[in-house]
Amino acid sequence: MQEAYLDNSATTRPYPEVVQAVLAAMEDNYGNPSSLHRKGVEAGRAVARAREAVAVSLGVEASSIIFTGAGSEAINLAIKGLQPGRKGRHIITTAVEHPAVLNTCEQLKEQGLEISVLPVDTIGLVDTKALLQAVREDTFLVSVMYVNNEVGAVQPLAEISAVIKKLRGVGRKLFWHVDAVQAYGKLPLRPLELGIDLLSVSAHKVHGPKGVGALYAAPGTPLKPLVSGGGQEWGLRSGTENVPGIAGFGVAAGIIARETREAAAKLFALKKRLVDGVLAAVPGAVLNGPACREDEPGCAPHIANISFPGLRGEVLLHSLEGQGVYVSTGSACSSRKKPGSYVLRAMGLDEKLVEGAVRFSLSALNTAEEIDYAVQATAKVVKELRELYGE
Repeated sequence: MQEAYLDNSATTRPYPEVVQAVLAAMEDNYGNPSSLHRKGVEAGRAVARAREAVAVSLGVEASSIIFTGAGSEAINLAIKGLQPGRKGRHIITTAVEHPAVLNTCEQLKEQGLEISVLPVDTIGLVDTKALLQAVREDTFLVSVMYVNNEVGAVQPLAEISAVIKKLRGVGRKLFWHVDAVQAYGKLPLRPLELGIDLLSVSAHKVHGPKGVGALYAAPGTPLKPLVSGGGQEWGLRSGTENVPGIAGFGVAAGIIARETREAAAKLFALKKRLVDGVLAAVPGAVLNGPACREDEPGCAPHIANISFPGLRGEVLLHSLEGQGVYVSTGSACSSRKKPGSYVLRAMGLDEKLVEGAVRFSLSALNTAEEIDYAVQATAKVVKELRELYGE
C-alpha cells in the first residue's frame, strides 16, 4: 500500500545523518561528558559541537543554549524558571498556545500569579493592540508562540517586538518568551533581532531524535533551575546530558541552518497542492486558519487544518490510516479532555467545523506524489463515510 506521512507537526522522521550520529554516540562516544578521561572529553566535545550548531541556526552565542529533555521542558524552564522580581505577579499569553504553555501558566496561577489570556481572531492571530492594553505595572512575562501547532497561524512577532521594545523604552522590565517549536526549521528565527529573551525549540520536530529540546536564554535573563543536581547546562538543567540525542540534534540543526529558506519554499508549494486538491475534490471541505498563500503574512508553510462538516475528525483519521495516510486531529500533546480542538474554539469556529477538523502537516521529506495520493485518499474516504452516515 502507498503511504503518505502527513503528521510531521507531531514528530518527523529522523534524517539518516541524524541516525548515524546517534548510533556513533551510543556505540563509540559513550562517555559521560562530565568525566575527565578521554571518553568523557570526547562526549563533552560532541555536546559542544551540537550546542554550537543549534546556536548558529538561531544566530546566537553557544553559551546561551541550554539543552533540555524536550521542547515542553524548555518551555517550563522558560516560564517557571524565570525570576519575576519583587513586583512581578502577572503573565500574558494567548488562548491558542501549546498545552505546555497553558498548563504551566495554570499551575503558576494556582501559586498566586495572575494570567491574562489574549483572544485571537478567526484565523488564529493575536491582536497586538490587545497585548498593549493587557500590560500592567506588575507584568513580567509575555509568552506568545511563533507558529500555532494546529492551524499554522504565524503570530506577528515583528509587531509584538515593537510593542515590547516600546514598553522597555519607558522603563518596563518585561521578558518575552516565544514557543518556536513549530517554526524552527521552517521560518527564519533570529531572537536577537526581535529582542526575544527566551525561545524554545525541539529536536524531533526538525528530523532530529525524540527526547531533546533546547532553550535559548538571552544573557542576563534571570533563570533558576527546575532540576537540581550536578549543575550541568550552566547549572540550569542538572542531570547527565543525553549525548546521543544532543549529537543527533546538532546534526539536524546544521542541516536546517543551511536549508530553511529552500525548505520553506518547497513546503509552501506542497501545502498549496494539498489544500487546493482537497478543497477541489471534497465538496464542503473548509480550510481553517490563514489562507494558503506564500505571501499571506500569517500563514505557515507546513500546516493545513481542514474541516469536513458532518464527519468526526477521529473517524477520518483512522479511515485515512487505513489508506496509508497519517494525519492528526490536533496537538499530539494536548491533555484536554473536551472533544475537539480548543484552538479552533478560540478562533470562534462552528462546532461542526471543530468536530470534523483534521490537521495535515508536512516536512521537507514529503513529495508531490505523496500529496497527490493523500488528496485522492481523502476524497475517497470522505465520500465513503458520507454515504455510510447519510451525510
